[in-house]
Amino acid sequence: MQRTDLSLKWLEVFQLTATLGSVQAVAQETGLSASTVSHHLRALENQLGVSLLDHRRRPMVMTPAGGIFLKYIDEAMTLVRKAQAEVISGNVYEARKLHLGLIDDFDSEIGPELAVYLASSMPNCDFSHRTRPSHEILDLLRQHKIDMGIANRPVGQVLDIQEMPLLRDPFVLAVPVNSPSIPDEFLAGNSDLPFLRYSSVQHISSQIEAQLRRLKIALPQRFEIESNQTIMAMIAAGAGWAITTPLCYMRAKRFHSQVKLHRFPGKMFARYISVFATQECPKASHQIVCKMLQILIQKRAVRPALEMMPWLNGEFNLIEDN
Repeated sequence: MQRTDLSLKWLEVFQLTATLGSVQAVAQETGLSASTVSHHLRALENQLGVSLLDHRRRPMVMTPAGGIFLKYIDEAMTLVRKAQAEVISGNVYEARKLHLGLIDDFDSEIGPELAVYLASSMPNCDFSHRTRPSHEILDLLRQHKIDMGIANRPVGQVLDIQEMPLLRDPFVLAVPVNSPSIPDEFLAGNSDLPFLRYSSVQHISSQIEAQLRRLKIALPQRFEIESNQTIMAMIAAGAGWAITTPLCYMRAKRFHSQVKLHRFPGKMFARYISVFATQECPKASHQIVCKMLQILIQKRAVRPALEMMPWLNGEFNLIEDN
């Protein structure tokens, strides 16, 4: 059997340096000293007899040989991490690690209930739970800082991570309950109320703005708000209207009596919420999170929303063909 003299630590450091571009950044990320990072890189290059990185450039860039080597190392390290995760996890009860990220749409009821369930079903697990916007969750997954994330699927992006579609969440109009205007008047800019936009860095905002451009609708840029609860509070106070989704509305229970949803005029469009996971994340962990989320979303969001607004039937629903 042919054996390799390449250290796994050398390969990990090289892979991270190729991504971050500097010894200092790798040192900060790994907790190693800068001199130790440099030692690992030089040891790898000496063992191979080729230069993998141009150490004179800032940020460092790969040589042609380094680019070829990285392609195969990425594939190999993914398999190593996947094997390690599967062995350590065994079954879900014996799982040792799960770092999870959730969008704040779930922070009122669904997220806490999921955390309680996972804590009881994985008693030996090193468990962490973060609440972030979708774009940050996907970044954390790519950086392997979390194992799994629930996020809004970005439009037009090819993701190199596992995905299990979870929920179709259609876009609707949210207006003050006593507003005399009809939905078409809001989109035409004929309402006295201003349009409340979600923050431009959020995926939900990108989808809304893309649809408005397709419809050639230009609404004044006055308010841009990151917090869903703040948007709902302003609508409830009669200070504006928004394009949002039933899931966003359902988590703002205190404002339900003062905010009314309307079908989006014309052809409806939707965002899709998925459970994403790194390639190394054990399939059993991925599946149990998906199944529990389906139960909680149906119970806390879909069923009560359809009871309140039957016109959402067939539009706001779980995607259960996982």
